[in-house]
Amino acid sequence: MLRISKLTDYATVLLAELAKQPRWDQRVSASELAEATGLELPTVAKILKTLARSRLIESARGVNGGYCLAMAPEAMPVAAIITAMEGPIALTECGLEPGLCSRERHCGLRGHWQQIGQAVEKALTALSLADLARPATTAHDSALRIKATIHQDLKQGLASS
Repeated sequence: MLRISKLTDYATVLLAELAKQPRWDQRVSASELAEATGLELPTVAKILKTLARSRLIESARGVNGGYCLAMAPEAMPVAAIITAMEGPIALTECGLEPGLCSRERHCGLRGHWQQIGQAVEKALTALSLADLARPATTAHDSALRIKATIHQDLKQGLASS
């Protein structure tokens, strides 16, 4: 089963909360984010630190300090969020980089898994934080568009093999 970690899931929740602010560059404190999302403050602080290191959010100290998005929600791909929290997107070890799998020399599936991984990454890149922050009915439309894109990419990739 393909699944993102809880911390990545929570990161999307926190980023969506920041995206809901009247202005995307409006600063919000970690405690306000914890209260608004129902997440524990230490977890929120840990995630915010990771997101700031990846330059998806900006932080400022002081009286008017807090956290804000580093770019408009429409410009933040979901792939960037997942990569910030979990590292490079790959479905199998061999899809990440050559030499990680002991069976690689005897397996003819590496190219196919790489194509599938690239299609998934393309879909996650096409989906933005703004898409995630929208109500579920409009998010469903985005999901259908991305599903069609993945299907087309996989069909083209496998046909050319």
